[in-house]
Amino acid sequence: MRRLILGVMLAAFATVSAAAQDEAGRLKAEAAGVTITRDDWGIAHVRGHTDAQAVFGMIYAQAEDDFGRVEANYLTSLGRTAEAEGEGKIRQDLRQRLFIDPEDLKAQYAASPAWLKTLMDAWADGLNYYLATHPKVTPRVIRHFEPWMALSFSEGSIGGDIERVDLADLAAFYGGKPEVHAEVDTGFKEPTGSNGIAIAPADTVSGHALLLINPHTSFFFRSELQVTSDEGLNAYGAATWGQFFIYQGFNPHAGWMHTSSGVDNVDRFAETIVRKDGRLFYRYGADLRPVTVSRITLSYRTAGGAQAERTFTVYRTHHGPIVARSGDKWISIALMNTPTTALEQSFLRTKASDYASYIKVAELKANSSNNTLFADDKGEIAYLHPQFVPRRDDRFDYTKPVDGADPATDWKGLHALSEVPSVVNPSVGWVFNTNDWPYSAAGPDSARREAYPKYMDTAGENARGLHALRLLHGRHDFTPFALMTSAYDSYLPAFALMIPALGEAWDQLPAGDPLKARLADQVAFLRAWDDHWAVNSTETSLAVFWGEALWARASQDPDAEGVPVYEHLAHRTSAAQKLAALAEASDRLTADFGSWRTPWGEINRFQRVTDDIVPTFSDAEPSIPVPFTSSQWGSLASFGAKRYPGTKRDYGTNGNSFVAVVEFGPRVRAVAVTAGGESGDPASRHFDDEAVRYAQGNLREVYFYPEQLTGHTERTYRPGE
Repeated sequence: MRRLILGVMLAAFATVSAAAQDEAGRLKAEAAGVTITRDDWGIAHVRGHTDAQAVFGMIYAQAEDDFGRVEANYLTSLGRTAEAEGEGKIRQDLRQRLFIDPEDLKAQYAASPAWLKTLMDAWADGLNYYLATHPKVTPRVIRHFEPWMALSFSEGSIGGDIERVDLADLAAFYGGKPEVHAEVDTGFKEPTGSNGIAIAPADTVSGHALLLINPHTSFFFRSELQVTSDEGLNAYGAATWGQFFIYQGFNPHAGWMHTSSGVDNVDRFAETIVRKDGRLFYRYGADLRPVTVSRITLSYRTAGGAQAERTFTVYRTHHGPIVARSGDKWISIALMNTPTTALEQSFLRTKASDYASYIKVAELKANSSNNTLFADDKGEIAYLHPQFVPRRDDRFDYTKPVDGADPATDWKGLHALSEVPSVVNPSVGWVFNTNDWPYSAAGPDSARREAYPKYMDTAGENARGLHALRLLHGRHDFTPFALMTSAYDSYLPAFALMIPALGEAWDQLPAGDPLKARLADQVAFLRAWDDHWAVNSTETSLAVFWGEALWARASQDPDAEGVPVYEHLAHRTSAAQKLAALAEASDRLTADFGSWRTPWGEINRFQRVTDDIVPTFSDAEPSIPVPFTSSQWGSLASFGAKRYPGTKRDYGTNGNSFVAVVEFGPRVRAVAVTAGGESGDPASRHFDDEAVRYAQGNLREVYFYPEQLTGHTERTYRPGE
């Protein structure tokens, strides 16, 4: 009997071993069709014979650069972060799993088009081959990637629609408290978003279209690389860690830049819940419909390092999952949740060669959160609104929960692309978006606000939009360098509006008021300023500290809702608030830096010492001065910085992250820069080799064509070598 058992065990082991060897051989053969060339900035130029081989190499290269961020993104998208970071993340995981069900994704993978399945297979193979050839790399959770997992993260935005669900509300409904991070709370909230500008040939010196690609995201959120195949794929740009498509970038003929949209297409419904015969129902018109009840079990890491589980009973209506409570109403949420179509659209648009082919892909209508700025080598330019826009009854205010019991509030299909406020080839010769409304995207040639439902935009104007209009209007001499210079134009329109109001407040003070004398020098100082940031500007320091202190006083004002920050601070705060904030700013600058006349570059810093996803900062560690400011004040070049525990200086964590200017001539030309560097390894010279260029807005040449890599190649190899 013992010999029989031993024989069975040995046979099983041999089978597993043979299977493992076959798998290793298969992956090695797949890798043999891929070439990775690293340029002198460490950027990967990946080539495969097929799209699948290119995807294999693309994701392998990303894993080489920063596997930790690749895995972290899939822990988030799969709802498994608590398995690595503990119970404090379990509400975040629950939020994800309300929409992302692994069993459903497996079924969607099985039903996907053959070409997409092939790419998902290659994606998983590339990651698994990286882990197999790098045994010293220890994943926190995911030790083997499955193809269906790619569907959990298919759209590319830094904050997907799911993040609209408030974790505190979710915790209040389903139990427990969300994780709270300790940080210095100044009351000031950094805007998120991006800039995009497209210039038509008529407004350029060369007669070729230009495109500015300027995402504002968390730093180190995306990889810069090129991916090419013999099947027509040749895209360069920024790819969100772990995804197999270029999210913001260009190919030899066309370019695309996404900016976060103010469209309202995530809606909440107030559900009337009825308990009857021990069951839950919700009212819908004259009917009672059963509430769908299910259970979600989540794992989490305990303090001792073991895994434990929590099971949640969750509820849904036809609108979507229940995510909050308001009085006696349960709040459900409706949003786009079409992973397969979203992944199709995200990849296929990278192969579009002109506007017609790009818009054909857009007809998939699986882009919900992004405006697009487009340009191509035919000279076409466009501002495109998100394509996923539910048709609704415009009588209702969808920025607030609507009555889920009223069938009139329901979504009624999607708008046609012709029904959303886009602009194609405007006569002014330019389009832009700065996360503001679409109704100034092409100046006088923009879509008319009154022609569209109000849910087409909730963003309104912003200071960056005013700045962009000022730079673009009436100009016909753009070059790539001129567009790059415009992207770093130092004007701060918010302060141009706010400082005169501050001066008026000071003028109105009685002569005997103590603030009259105390603030006289500061007011005169700011009045004489030209409203432009600079690394050596002391006025920038005082203005920014004043603006943040004033915002802390005004942010709780209910009248601030729906009003641009600069407008509210200039005209809706009191004279006393303005002056008290200036006194506070002066005192803080003096206490922390010795004088309220401290150069901005002494305060506003870029620092990259570790690759921790949640960064920490220290005034004792090396850092680099950054001249540009928060986008809140209208700086097109955005640097979202603040104090951290133990620091006096402000350190940036988001804003300009990847910047590129592209010219679409007979041969595409581009310059670009990435925050810090391409590698996540602090020991690599590419960890921070772009940091100074980043801070100075000094973009480098992009090596798009193979001959451009001559003399600029560090290494050429195949995955696994």
